[in-house]
Amino acid sequence: MTTLATPAAPAEPRSGGREARRRARLNRSTGALHRPYIVRGIPTYDIMSEENLVRIEKTADRILAEIGIEFRDDPVALDHWKRAGAHIDGVLVKFEPGMLREVLKTAPAEFTQHARNPANSVQIGGKNVVFSPAYGSPFVMDLDKGRRYGTIEDFCNFVKLAQSSPWLHHSGGTICEPVDVPVNKRHLDMVYAHIKYSDRGFMGSVTAESRAEDSIDMARILFGEKFADENCVILGNVNVNSPLVWDATMTTALRAYARANQAAVIVPFILGGAMGPVTNAGAIAQSLAETMAGCALTQLERPGAPVIFGNFLSSMSLRSGSPTFGTPEPAIGSMVIGQLARRLNLPLRCSGNFTTSKLPDAHAMNEGTMSMLAAVHCGANFILHSAGFLDGLLSMSYEKFVMDADFCGALHSYLDGVKVDDNQLALDAFQEVGPGNHFFGCAHTVANYETAFWDSEIADNEAFEKWEAAGSEDAATRANKRWKKALAEYEAPALDEGIDEALKDYMARRKASMEDAWY
Repeated sequence: MTTLATPAAPAEPRSGGREARRRARLNRSTGALHRPYIVRGIPTYDIMSEENLVRIEKTADRILAEIGIEFRDDPVALDHWKRAGAHIDGVLVKFEPGMLREVLKTAPAEFTQHARNPANSVQIGGKNVVFSPAYGSPFVMDLDKGRRYGTIEDFCNFVKLAQSSPWLHHSGGTICEPVDVPVNKRHLDMVYAHIKYSDRGFMGSVTAESRAEDSIDMARILFGEKFADENCVILGNVNVNSPLVWDATMTTALRAYARANQAAVIVPFILGGAMGPVTNAGAIAQSLAETMAGCALTQLERPGAPVIFGNFLSSMSLRSGSPTFGTPEPAIGSMVIGQLARRLNLPLRCSGNFTTSKLPDAHAMNEGTMSMLAAVHCGANFILHSAGFLDGLLSMSYEKFVMDADFCGALHSYLDGVKVDDNQLALDAFQEVGPGNHFFGCAHTVANYETAFWDSEIADNEAFEKWEAAGSEDAATRANKRWKKALAEYEAPALDEGIDEALKDYMARRKASMEDAWY
């Protein structure tokens, strides 16, 4: 593994006493109260009528029955479908209406993904919400070095940043592609980095069946074979080749996770106007058909295996053909997907902090907020791409990572809703203050001030003159200092030496068994 270079020391705080008090408050409000996941205190936002939901479901059924889905180069998957009663014509599979819903009845509505630190295990499904970093970018960027290909050092840095954030719950998967490691071996280094530098849940590789199995084997070393067979300890994110194609790379990886009783996240990638229709209802129907088929295949491989119903609706510029992210149509489409997933009684992965902006700027946060609020309101249980997404997912940004994580902190409070009890109703405060006076120094304010409001680490709430005198820094500049400080202060969670050695031995043997491949 590449050793992390020591970042430059952060600037001294402007006011030691005030900063120390602020940090003490922050530690109390984020550290001691850090939650491994959120239990939503607000309802989901159901925007579509029963009549129209049924029309979309019937359209998906017609796509499945009349057009079908191709399952390419995976005879085991075709055999599963044949035994389940589907109609097979070469690689084309057609499904009678209701067949997939019947198969999906064995999938759990809610499950636990265990972390090596049990306090960080996450509950996926129901009213639970899990924030996970962005996934899959070949490039990384920051304000100092600009945009460049990702390395294993960058990968480890992002794992450490995720571990350091009180507002993220999961270590993620391929946070960026470490292109300085051979393609056929980098999955070993990535899984090891998640295990070594984080004690939260993580995702494994899906780019080949053998790489999925390697990822699962490493999770077995960490948790023990018996525990891993009986519990979910790793996730795998698999994508449909929209429109209406499942290829063997994905189905064999999907089946590997299901076979091991681990959770596959089943996700179509529908770019409206390219891999799906430009109309929202049609894209939603396609998404439902493709995702149900993938989820059902996990149950044919191993009934009862955990699975997550995924969604990735996006749009495109019809003038240029370029993908667009964080736009309103996919965001509102996610709301409908949430309703459809709940009707299937499956955990949901939806939306994320999407943007096509090339910088961590207002454009990025505008689009990211649009898609993240859609994910929150649609009822998503596992929100991949919660932090770092930039450049249409081509780039993972250090600054946007901490800006997004900060926004996830705000969403913790937002999802809590409004609590009502004697303290929250504050009648004693009204009695103390009375008409015409202020509440700033009253006993109720003093008793609640440390936890009353979420406290951003990125925002500057000072007066204009004080902000100007301190250098007029924008949010991206403040975020740049914040990620460097987080890495400088990072401490790895303890890992059992025997497990660490076993993992290194496994990696060494697997790497020695194959020649390097760079494509």
